[in-house]
Amino acid sequence: MDSFSDLMFFSLLMKHGSLASAAQELGVTPPAVSKRLAALERRLGVRLLRRTTRRMNLTPEGDLYLLGGAAVLRDMETLERQVSGSQEKPQGLLKVGATLGFGRRFIAPALDTFANQYPECEIQLNLSDRQFNLVEQGFDAVIRFGDLPDTRLTARLLANNTRILCASPKYLSEAGTPASPAELARHQCLFIREGDEAYGTWHLRQGARQETIKVRGRLSSNDGGSVMGWALNGHGIMMRSMWDVAPMLADGRLIEVLPEWVLPAADVYVVFPTRDNLSAKVRALVDHLVRVFSEHRRSGLNHWIQTNTAESEF
Repeated sequence: MDSFSDLMFFSLLMKHGSLASAAQELGVTPPAVSKRLAALERRLGVRLLRRTTRRMNLTPEGDLYLLGGAAVLRDMETLERQVSGSQEKPQGLLKVGATLGFGRRFIAPALDTFANQYPECEIQLNLSDRQFNLVEQGFDAVIRFGDLPDTRLTARLLANNTRILCASPKYLSEAGTPASPAELARHQCLFIREGDEAYGTWHLRQGARQETIKVRGRLSSNDGGSVMGWALNGHGIMMRSMWDVAPMLADGRLIEVLPEWVLPAADVYVVFPTRDNLSAKVRALVDHLVRVFSEHRRSGLNHWIQTNTAESEF
């Protein structure tokens, strides 16, 4: 027997915990299992197990062989999956998460074309105003905006996206237009609360200058559509992604505030768990989304929505 098959044999033996159970799994007799274990111990020159009529206990050498062998077997399994993965067919359930407005407008149509291309994949799209926990909730992929703090995850850029400050002409005519970030503190500002994250602090940059402003306002929500409605009705200044507000900027329902200042980017990513190898279905999904959004990594999302009705980002 070769070393690799010996590792597999010993791992299986310890998994079952008895010669009889291992023999049944292997389709041989218990004496045959005992004989193979003895041959393995002779080859290594050490005792791997202390056996009684009722139980088996690992010797220190057996414990080392089992733990080290498990790592070798995992590496071999990973290697074989990587080599054969190119031939694996995308199939099975894909659980995808996205924010409400962006998911409806961009991700759902992208999954439409993906479903046509891969008919053996079942797709479950979950849209929510709350941030998904990809690992704990068992998602295959999630669409996220901005930075990726979780090192357990891998992200690929789908589209470049900027945020701006804006308000309705009605609000600005009544309250005035801020001429500097500091003046925002005197205005009614509209907030989107995302999960448990802090809100009400806006960061602006102009060249080397950076301003952090604590703003206030009477209205806030975890739903971007509600905040958009308040802004259009003249209740204050809001921060929104350009993809969401471009149509209202174009027709004059909203006016950009402090356009010479830059807000933190809100680039769009597809995020998935970090693994040595991806299943064919996840790999196909990620590659498809990256292709669909390729044009918008160059030009951003702005032009894609000029003729569409705005919806909520969250």
